[in-house]
Amino acid sequence: MLVFPKYIDRRKKLQQNIFFWLSRIISLLIIGILFLILFFILKRGLPVITWNFFTEMPTEGMTQGGIFPAIIGSIYLVFGSMIIAFPIGILSGIYVNEYAHEGKLKQFIKMMTNNLAGIPSIVFGLFGMALFVNKLNFGASIIAGSLTLALLALPLIIRTTEESLKAVDSTFRHASYALGASKLYTIRKVVLPIAFPNIITGLILGIGRVSGETAPILFTVAAYFLPNLPESVFDQCMALPYHLYVIATSGTNVEASRPIAYGTAVVLIGIVFIVNLSANYLRSHFGNKLK
Repeated sequence: MLVFPKYIDRRKKLQQNIFFWLSRIISLLIIGILFLILFFILKRGLPVITWNFFTEMPTEGMTQGGIFPAIIGSIYLVFGSMIIAFPIGILSGIYVNEYAHEGKLKQFIKMMTNNLAGIPSIVFGLFGMALFVNKLNFGASIIAGSLTLALLALPLIIRTTEESLKAVDSTFRHASYALGASKLYTIRKVVLPIAFPNIITGLILGIGRVSGETAPILFTVAAYFLPNLPESVFDQCMALPYHLYVIATSGTNVEASRPIAYGTAVVLIGIVFIVNLSANYLRSHFGNKLK
């Protein structure tokens, strides 16, 4: 039985069109759901957003006032975790891609990194409580929460750094070696500058992830109600994700604090949005410098 080429072409074209239309419908559906969620939150949260909402302490059992301590606490936690995670993650990525030889050790490191990236954040919270809070006697504190969040962000930073370095063409390395440069000098002056736009993107996305996590800080640092600022890294603090969780589920008056919950959600969405915009801007900025 003969099958004519024109019939085959028409069938393939029909299958291709069906696939493309299904992809478009699914994409539009996802975007529509996203905008629906954003509209729902913004409609209820934007009326709460005022200057006082950002600068005042919570009052009346968190049914009045602002979220200033939660904002400052989140900044402390993100800054502290990134100070720990950035250098360790970048150096680990450099080692895996540039120094580790192909073999069982490298495969084991990659496998464990991938496994860490897939572990639920609540497990990191329990580990941080067992190690940093209890074993090392840091107590529920900013240092314990920062270390826990750093562990959460490490796999993302390591994998991003490794993939960014892997994307650099090997001819740049060979040209540097041919000119007599050492391996360390080649990595510092040739490979890292080329890979930096992608690396910095991963770092900022790591900030975006830890800034919205609730489970890791639940057992290590977050305070239910603390209308003052921490004085040292061994103090507890409020944080935006946990603050949102508390006032939305178990506050003193859930109905009265619900507008503040929506306002806090808007602030969190705004932070994640700004972080992602910053990642895109920095990637394009440093990418243009290399051209």
